[in-house]
Amino acid sequence: MLQELSITDRTLIMGIVNVTPDSFSDRGRHFHPDDAVAQAKQLEKEGADILDLGAESTRPGAEPVPVEEELRRLTPVVERLVEQVSVPISIDTRKRPVAEEMLRLGADIINDVSALRYDLGMGGLLADLGCPVILMHMQGTPQTMQESPEYENAVSDILEFFRERTEYAVSEGIRQDRIILDPGIGFGKTLEHNYQIIRHLDKFKSMGYPLVLGASRKSLIGTTLDLPVDERLEGSLAVAAVGIWKGADIVRVHDVQATKRVARMVDALRGDKKVPQV
Repeated sequence: MLQELSITDRTLIMGIVNVTPDSFSDRGRHFHPDDAVAQAKQLEKEGADILDLGAESTRPGAEPVPVEEELRRLTPVVERLVEQVSVPISIDTRKRPVAEEMLRLGADIINDVSALRYDLGMGGLLADLGCPVILMHMQGTPQTMQESPEYENAVSDILEFFRERTEYAVSEGIRQDRIILDPGIGFGKTLEHNYQIIRHLDKFKSMGYPLVLGASRKSLIGTTLDLPVDERLEGSLAVAAVGIWKGADIVRVHDVQATKRVARMVDALRGDKKVPQV
């Protein structure tokens, strides 16, 4: 049954569980179902409000994963988690057959990095089921997105993209209160593009939809601080803090406990934090 994320006075924390052998952040540490389930339960214990499971790496240069393999990786994990965790489960997929099966098993949200462009059957499925969907901006594909990303103006161009994508989603029958936006940090963006997006998150928030920020451990932090993936905690927390201050409703992260504490502090300082119902 679809779980609701209620209106709340705090930022929500989405914990990342990569069920892949080639994730940039954990190098396949949670690829085995037992390890993925254990990680998801640990993130819930640390305070995750949502668990985001992905079985197809979307790091720069990553190759597509066939539907059958994506299902093989996800199915045993989701089957166990729907019985063992109490928070909503999000599935990071751009393929309708994967989304359909995971929602049938009990998942709650679809996180589509293609914003419904990869599989044209996705919109109708989500509309029929009343499922919340995260529409993410990506320039190009995971294979090509970092080759030479260009924008006339990154913020304005992505705002226009979201206007078109939300109109499309509604035309497919998806309710507006089921739509969440993610500007896609690192997905077809240079370092400066990423900076611009984070500085101007309030402009995306002004569209009236809940906003996800996913910058945890990404290359903008590694490049800025000249640090490897496993030493990017402080940078990730800094970006999360600024993002929350600028209007992010959900932060998608690897380090749940630390980010949860930062989010509580920033929410207290803001004093007016509200997360729309999704």
